[in-house]
Amino acid sequence: MAATILMVLSASISFTLGVVHLVYTFWGPALTPRDPALQISMSQISPVITKETTMWRCWVGFNASHSMGLILFGLVFAFLASAHAPLLFQSAFLLAVGLAMLGALVVVSKVYFFRVPLTGISISLACYVASIALSRI
Repeated sequence: MAATILMVLSASISFTLGVVHLVYTFWGPALTPRDPALQISMSQISPVITKETTMWRCWVGFNASHSMGLILFGLVFAFLASAHAPLLFQSAFLLAVGLAMLGALVVVSKVYFFRVPLTGISISLACYVASIALSRI
């Protein structure tokens, strides 16, 4: 039971981070540049890969898809833990995928983000690892 609770907590943290990030992506100034000229420039310049979009549209899209990934991860792992715990905790594949995802997010957060997402995803990872350990007892 404790393993399931910790897994749901881990998934809930990821889900919450994803929802907050999605809100920040489309509403408010949190993910806009401090220098308005940069946003204007990003809105006028295309990436090398294509002229069909702009760097600003890519920025918004990358933020939105990042959020959606966190939300999906949270929903899937919370569902598996609450509705199909034996399947989840007995599947080395599912546990490894979740561990790899959260571990990679910690590294990305450390290298590219700031304290809040790093702290949140690190707590999520700690809960995830603890849930696996408790499921083995």
